[in-house]
Amino acid sequence: MEIGFVLLNCDLGAEEYLLDEIKQIPEVKNCYLTFGAYDIIIEIHAKSAEEFDKTVSNKIRRLSRVMSTMTLKVLASA
Repeated sequence: MEIGFVLLNCDLGAEEYLLDEIKQIPEVKNCYLTFGAYDIIIEIHAKSAEEFDKTVSNKIRRLSRVMSTMTLKVLASA
């Protein structure tokens, strides 16, 4: 199991639209609107590293109105 987080910045006013789109992605476990340096934090659970990478690259980063992302992969959990 691959677990990680995507910190996302989007166009002004696109937060709710993107949140709805992101929630439809099967690998997305949770997603949150935030105040601060990033607009949305996305938690991803994928079966493999390849599936994780495809989720970020093909399903999240290609959504319209996404400006930038930062991906954090979990190495170990408590």
